[in-house]
Amino acid sequence: MNDPVYETSFAGLKLLHRGKVRDLYQVEEHLLMVASDRISAYDVVMKEPIPGKGEILTRMSLFWFDYLKDILPNHLLSADPAAYPAACAPYREQLRGRSMLVKKARPLPVECIVRGYLSGSFWQAYRQNPTVCGFKLPAGMEESEKLPEPLFTPSTKAALGSHDENISLQQMEELLGRELTEQARRASLALYRRAAEYALKQGIIIADTKFELGLDENDRLILIDEVLTPDSSRFWPADRYRPGAGQPSFDKQYLRDYLSSLDWPKSPPPPPLPAEIIAKTASRYREALERLTGGRR
Repeated sequence: MNDPVYETSFAGLKLLHRGKVRDLYQVEEHLLMVASDRISAYDVVMKEPIPGKGEILTRMSLFWFDYLKDILPNHLLSADPAAYPAACAPYREQLRGRSMLVKKARPLPVECIVRGYLSGSFWQAYRQNPTVCGFKLPAGMEESEKLPEPLFTPSTKAALGSHDENISLQQMEELLGRELTEQARRASLALYRRAAEYALKQGIIIADTKFELGLDENDRLILIDEVLTPDSSRFWPADRYRPGAGQPSFDKQYLRDYLSSLDWPKSPPPPPLPAEIIAKTASRYREALERLTGGRR
């Protein structure tokens, strides 16, 4: 495995944005997305990288972009640095395996979240009131129980360090209009259903996920950013699924659980991560990739 990459810096390429995980560059009329090995929890980026994480996220997104392309087109142009514009040539080795050249798009100003199971903040809200995000759920449901049907629950996009807030479909329509809202809702549910059905055959339950959608130069709705990775989804091992409690997961819940055991206020600066936590977090990401893709590149 290559050395961990915490941050990239490519002279001659215009850095547009450095997110929690990805560094985004402009290359001619396209965008270059580079997945680092950074990891965040509670909206705080840790100081230590998770070795191989960026490559795992990239391979997983590439797998899903291909698998779901007949449901919704996506922004991928190439993941082969040899095919990137000449300005990227000096950095081919650094880009190999952790980058994607993509079309520019106008991201929708909402997170398109689909939930198939009662978990996380949705479970916490349900405990207060069985009507959550405008959906009246059956009384007496347990934590992690499968919902009667997948639900589309959009949220706002918060700035780094802030938290997204759930919004209703009506609020989404006020932002996007009824037609685009309905298009995004239908596409998100179709993507989730196809992916969840496949993942279950591979031994993984996709409890919920967050899709990023945008409009291309022709105002066509497309799938952008990453898709169905442990960073944007809640993955559970199907053979250990037991409703009535929280579930073991393939995402960064292991890291969150460790951080929750500390006397840390969940705000910067982050605490140092022990080598064991780093190694076990990395192994969860690798196992998710292997289960979903069977090691295919």
